[in-house]
Amino acid sequence: MKQGFSFALCTLAALSVANAGAATARPAQKPLRCEQLAGMTIPAAAIALPTGGARVLEAKLVPAAGSGAAALPEYCNLIGAIAPVDPDAPNIMFRVAMPTVWNGKAVMFGGGGFTGAIPNVAGNINAGPVDQPVPLGRGYATFSSDSGHQAKDKNWLEGSLEGEFLLNDEALRNFAGHSVKKTRDAAIYLLKARYAAGAPKKSYFIGGSTGGRETLQAIQRWPEDWDGAVAWYPGWNQLTAMMGIHRMSRLMAQPGAYPSGPKRALVRQAALEACDALDGVADGIVSNQPRCNAIFDPMKASVKGKPLRCPGGADTGDSCLSDAQIRLLQTLNDGAMRLNFTLASGQTGYPGFNIWGSDMGETGNPSPVEPVVTFLNFGTVQPRFPMPVGAPYGSRQEDAVVRYAITRDPNFNSLDFDPENPGPWAGRVSALSAMLDASTDISRFVARGGKLLMAHGTADVLVSTRSTEFYFQKLQAQFGPSAVEGFARYYEVPGYGHAVSTIFNATWDSLSALEQWVEKGEAPRLQVTTDTVGVPGRKRPLCEYPLWPKYKGSGDVNAAESFTCANQ
Repeated sequence: MKQGFSFALCTLAALSVANAGAATARPAQKPLRCEQLAGMTIPAAAIALPTGGARVLEAKLVPAAGSGAAALPEYCNLIGAIAPVDPDAPNIMFRVAMPTVWNGKAVMFGGGGFTGAIPNVAGNINAGPVDQPVPLGRGYATFSSDSGHQAKDKNWLEGSLEGEFLLNDEALRNFAGHSVKKTRDAAIYLLKARYAAGAPKKSYFIGGSTGGRETLQAIQRWPEDWDGAVAWYPGWNQLTAMMGIHRMSRLMAQPGAYPSGPKRALVRQAALEACDALDGVADGIVSNQPRCNAIFDPMKASVKGKPLRCPGGADTGDSCLSDAQIRLLQTLNDGAMRLNFTLASGQTGYPGFNIWGSDMGETGNPSPVEPVVTFLNFGTVQPRFPMPVGAPYGSRQEDAVVRYAITRDPNFNSLDFDPENPGPWAGRVSALSAMLDASTDISRFVARGGKLLMAHGTADVLVSTRSTEFYFQKLQAQFGPSAVEGFARYYEVPGYGHAVSTIFNATWDSLSALEQWVEKGEAPRLQVTTDTVGVPGRKRPLCEYPLWPKYKGSGDVNAAESFTCANQ
């Protein structure tokens, strides 16, 4: 792995001489111009967790550009590196965007997958609105990191699967959450220097998937740093989820079990025929997901009058599903699983996924986002060892986790690893769980007035919606439902998958909702989500769990006001 540089305190004097004319390591008494930040060093003492210090590698003033919701102000773009303690560990590369006219607030962006690249902090947040300015456009200072390693593949989706870094303990700890605190402390140090001000008057963390896990870890582990947070489809119990997804991978690898893209499309069509109208209108979305899960039986279902099940249960092609393929999907939907070792998440298993009505990755779907949906979900190739390119995203990620993080043997056949009974590796899995899984004990965050918004699409077959329900239910059990109303909201979006969807690609102005709650004491009400792909522009009410949008029986089916939030 790339050897990290060190900026220990004992070398600061030498660095100051070598960088004559560059900014000093201490925050200035007056605001600094953007170019003055180039070469600035951040002492290790300014970062709460152990590092070798940090340095600004690049500082460039970016002129204002764009118009309307796409408008960005003039800002200072900083690229920096946080040095490791272990010289064999990679640096944490981070980016800070500082608007010339600052609103005094900050937003940290979370990552995704194994990360390995810095999110675009000048862009939109997870599922952010397309008709409102992005955080930088609103005057926020924004920042994020690559979580402590650099992917070789410049394609972000592919790069987010590279797991070799997990062999290094410090890199693993950084990915497991330490990079969040280190990046935040480095960014705040630079903000103070740039603006000659104190810490931001408000700081928010927003992320999805791995970034959702980082969000929930941040408010749990370092609550004094954050005033509010938004967690979309959070992999909050990431190690636990990885074991659940690895089980899925092993099941898919069984002979004859892997369903092709056309077969997946058939399953969704069969589910729509049985469940679409359960919410009062046939609109291509299964909104009453609990009822669908209860009544849909793929063994008896049909598509346009033809049985979904192949005659006799044998695989006869893409026009039907074999018994082996149906059993796989039933198992994934039911989620019966027992993890026979201790988990920091407090779970003893991982719940199933809402398979019925979800897009698992379909052949022939003309949607422009279908290739990404397929990549993130069931892929195009059956899992096997060595794990091929084209295998499901989860299979490829868990293959890396088993080989690099658990067994620490790159040649280990990951499909031989039993996630329910890991044998000699049980202790290692438990230890990783303590590192990766967030706790629901956010009492210190709540005590200081922090607010949390969570949201998850019910058609997510990579991170289970039911797992987020478990998190929210644990909050209610710990604090009491009425108390939770004072600091948290959880919304489920029918039809929305993992980060992207061909059915209902959700967007929501979560940042404005969070601002109103934190800064004005106005709790979210009558929130609306807007589709940008399935039927661009259609709206639905954003219903608080366990409610879902039910058609009132009249009115525009693409208007939010034509629906009410119901539980039956």
